[in-house]
Amino acid sequence: MTQQLVKLTNASQILKDALNNIIVGQEAVVDQLLIALLAEGHVLMEGVPGTAKTLLAKTLARLISVDFARVQLTPDMLPSDIIGTSVYDLNSRTFHVKKGPIFTGLLLADEINRTPPKTQSALLEAMEEHQVTLDGQTHVLPEPFMVIATQNPIEFEGTYPLPEAQLDRFMLKIIVSYPGKLAETSILRKWQSGDYSRHAPDLAPLVSREDILECRSQLKFVQVEESIFTYISELIDKTRNVSDLYLGASPRAAINWLAAAKAQAAIAGKDFVTPDEIKMTAHPILRHRLILTPEAEMEGITINQVIDNLMNQVKVPR
Repeated sequence: MTQQLVKLTNASQILKDALNNIIVGQEAVVDQLLIALLAEGHVLMEGVPGTAKTLLAKTLARLISVDFARVQLTPDMLPSDIIGTSVYDLNSRTFHVKKGPIFTGLLLADEINRTPPKTQSALLEAMEEHQVTLDGQTHVLPEPFMVIATQNPIEFEGTYPLPEAQLDRFMLKIIVSYPGKLAETSILRKWQSGDYSRHAPDLAPLVSREDILECRSQLKFVQVEESIFTYISELIDKTRNVSDLYLGASPRAAINWLAAAKAQAAIAGKDFVTPDEIKMTAHPILRHRLILTPEAEMEGITINQVIDNLMNQVKVPR
C-alpha cells in the first residue's frame, strides 16, 4: 500500500470498528456504507422496520462530525419541504430564502417511496450536482454531502416506485436483513446492560469532515489497469443486451462501479483494483438500476439471478 492511502485505510478501519460496535450484526452493510461515503456516493437502504437503518445513519454522521438532518417523507410533502422556499419579510418588504433540511452534511430521507415523484425529484439536482436552485439562484451544499434514503420492501400500499432517474443517482442499494441469532443475542445483552439505545449514542467524532474530504481525494492513488476498464465496460454493455432486462445500466453506473471498486480496494489496504473488487460491488451497484421485463417477472426471474448470470458470462481479466 502506498503512503498516500494510509490515512484512508486507517480512517475507514476506525469508522468500521466504531459502527460495528454499535450496529451489531450488520458488517456487510457497514462496509458498503463506508464505500459510498469514501467514493462520494449516495445510498438507497432497503430493509424491514427495526433493523437500525436510522440509527446507522445518525451514528455515522456523529462519527464523521457532519451536520445531520432527517426527513420523514409522506404523501403530502412538497419539494419545498425538502429544499426550502422564499419567505416574505413584512418588516423589510423583501423575500429571503428559508433553507430546507437538504442543506446539511448527511441527509436521511426516511421511507423515500412514500412520497410522490414530484417531491422525490427535489433530491435530483442536489444528489448529482451538490447544489440546490431556489427562485433562480444556485446554492452550493456543504461538503461532504451524502443522502441516505430508506425504503420498506414489504409495504406497497400508499407507496410510489422511484423513477429510474432517481434510482440511478444512488451509487449503491444496500439490503439490510435481519441479524443472525448470535448478533441478536448480543443486541439483547447490550440493551440489558444499558449500552444499547434506540437513539444514536452521544459519541465524540472519530474522523473530521476535513479528514473525509482528504480521504476522498486519496482515491486517485488507487491504480486501475486497462483490463479493468475493459472488464467494467463489457459488463455494463452486457446489461444492455440481456433479453430479460427492459433497462440496462447507464454510463453513470459504470463510473460509480469503478469508484466503488477503488474505495473497496483502499479500505482493504490495497492500492490497485482487481476483478475481485468489481465482483464484490456488482450487486449493490446494479440491483436498483436493472429493470426486468414483464415476461421475466412472470417467469419468476430475479435481478440477483440476472446479475449472477451476467458476472459468469463476461470473461474475467487475468
